[in-house]
Amino acid sequence: MGLYVQGEDILQSDPNTKHVVAALSAMECIIVHDLFLNETANYAHIFLPGSTFLEKDGTFTNAERRIQLVRKVMTPRNGLADWEVTIRLAKAMGFEMNYTHPSEIMDEIAALTPTFSGVSFAKLEELGSVQWPCNEKAPEGTPVMHIGGFVRGKGKFVITEYVPTDERTGPRYPLLLTTGRILSQYNVGAQTRRTDNIVWHEEDRLEIHPHDAEQRGVRDGDWVRLASRAGETTLRALITERVAPGVVYTTFHHPDTQANVITTEYSDWATNCPEYKVTAVQISPSNGPSEWQKAYDEQARHSRRIAPVVEAAE
Repeated sequence: MGLYVQGEDILQSDPNTKHVVAALSAMECIIVHDLFLNETANYAHIFLPGSTFLEKDGTFTNAERRIQLVRKVMTPRNGLADWEVTIRLAKAMGFEMNYTHPSEIMDEIAALTPTFSGVSFAKLEELGSVQWPCNEKAPEGTPVMHIGGFVRGKGKFVITEYVPTDERTGPRYPLLLTTGRILSQYNVGAQTRRTDNIVWHEEDRLEIHPHDAEQRGVRDGDWVRLASRAGETTLRALITERVAPGVVYTTFHHPDTQANVITTEYSDWATNCPEYKVTAVQISPSNGPSEWQKAYDEQARHSRRIAPVVEAAE
């Protein structure tokens, strides 16, 4: 069984990191295709360097539904754009992909997707950008949707009953952990941690209310053990009234913390989105990294070691 991971760091972003590690460790072949040696790459058998937006042609579609061209300004340092790497991999596995340019990939998307049927590189070059739907009814795109009504007619409102989480606090885990992002870091920080943004957020901190901190003998800046039913980690405390009593908060940007080793696999019943915001935890003073952090650090160092250069025999 194999896995091809492109542009995603599932090890650091998915919940219950120990479960993710077990799944990755069970794979016979993992290929990670990315700009950076992210945390998932620690478990890769093959790492393929990705290309940046400056090194490839293609399109970018934003949250405004606007499709724009991306134009290559330099040859990829690795020799191939991402789409070319994927094509060669597919051909090596016996599946012929006969694209010679990203415009042909967009042509296939247009042929298979009704809302993109009028999109082409030629039209994007001519108009600068278009907003989908772009088809026979709207050949130059749709700046504003649902002006006269919805596609299905009137809007349909559905009443859904509140379904409480299966995660429960109790004597062993009396606090609720919620995780989130901070402005200066993007998602797991694979890109932003490598920039000067690090000066604004150089580590994940555990925000805890003064009342909860006092009960546990925790002072601001102390190292604390954060434990749940799934796992544990350590990080420094930040005492603040930004969080309510009974609730603690941290970010998940730094791999040396691995905040998702704490989160569980419970998910929302409708969307299946993991419940990153509701994890029962306990906080206690700590003298150092958890056993999980020690083992993870050792594995990461081992996987990223550089083999010595061997001189060819004469």
